Amino acid sequence: MGRPVLAAALGLGIALLGQPARAAGQDTVPAYAFAKDARRIEGAASTADAVELEPGRTYRSTLPPDAKVLFRLELDDTDTAYASATAVPPPGTDVSVADGVKVTVEDADGRSCDADTATFGAPGSPHPVAAWAMREISPRRSLCAEAGTYYVTVERAAPDARGASPDPWELELSTVSEPGTRTPDGTAAPGAWDSATPAPVQGTARRRPGGAGFAQAAPLGEGVWRDDIRPGQTLFYQVPVDWGRQLHATAELGSSGADASRYVASALTVDLYNPVRGQVGDLSLGYDGGQKSKALKPLPPVAHENRHASGQQVSAVRFAGAYYLVAHLSPEVAEHHGDGSVPLTLRVRLGGAARNAPDYEGGTVPEDVFTVDGGGASTGGGGAGDETLYRVLAAGGIGTGSALVVGLGIWTVVARRRGAVLPE
Repeated sequence: MGRPVLAAALGLGIALLGQPARAAGQDTVPAYAFAKDARRIEGAASTADAVELEPGRTYRSTLPPDAKVLFRLELDDTDTAYASATAVPPPGTDVSVADGVKVTVEDADGRSCDADTATFGAPGSPHPVAAWAMREISPRRSLCAEAGTYYVTVERAAPDARGASPDPWELELSTVSEPGTRTPDGTAAPGAWDSATPAPVQGTARRRPGGAGFAQAAPLGEGVWRDDIRPGQTLFYQVPVDWGRQLHATAELGSSGADASRYVASALTVDLYNPVRGQVGDLSLGYDGGQKSKALKPLPPVAHENRHASGQQVSAVRFAGAYYLVAHLSPEVAEHHGDGSVPLTLRVRLGGAARNAPDYEGGTVPEDVFTVDGGGASTGGGGAGDETLYRVLAAGGIGTGSALVVGLGIWTVVARRRGAVLPE
């Protein structure tokens, strides 16, 4: 198959993948797409009534504006457990830049094992934000190493801040279990790594509509990817990053021909999350109607020993799997440049060389969450078509006619399936 034919066929496949999602969001900004298999539970006001969160399961709950909600974990003394909460404020509500969601893991005596906070930041507009906390088994930590009952506390970051939302928020909760390794890597942080920012990937952009939630994140491989984003909209993408690989990403807003004197600070924010929805880094991009571009800060190659680093940005790049790029365009853009969509380009580069996975003593839950083969399907809501495409992208792109035939077939099936399911 010649290259022109291959390129045309790839464009057709990607268009098929995106048509239903684009049609669904023509008139209004789509609501957050919760995982289809998410079980509805109620957060408790007391530890005595806390519902258990099982590793590998996804849950849906509600966060009141002025109270904590509690959930329970039953843990052994060998596996590290990660708990994440994605907070989804109602569209159109007011939020404070200081507000957001806070997640804490505590032991049975009320001692904090770990905590994390994610805020809305400079855009000051309602959009999904995720925070994570862990019970880590590590030679560096003696606290929270015993087997027993632990609790996950979820609360607002600053419910009393000026302009904070008075409404309850929806929550999507997930937990992941990671076994220890047969050969402990000690407590040494990684050595020197290439922290230079490479030149952005060049080439013709390929269309890839983003999803409306983590469970619908559109898979991206190395290359240049094009979408359109509306004011107030949040788009989700996932990049398969193997052990030893180094992710680089650049976001661009295209020119719109609008009045360049109307500048919107922090018009676009892009957050990078790791496979357990822990924030790795972010960028903020101003917009005046002309093209703007910014890259994420350089990240180290994915490595198990990164967890021993003192900095969050390095420590969070501790396992392979689906890394999420979450783009949000501030509603303020509509006030100055109209409510039409703005061109969004993502340039993704994967440096480094793939390495062997750690010699885990057991299996992760969900299975294969820290691999590029299964990470995309195990994050909730993915199907066979998504997983096949994810594996192809992780391998570095489609390079054979046979892979193309398979890809076009699954793209068609995925497009039809997504067209029949609307976000809640």
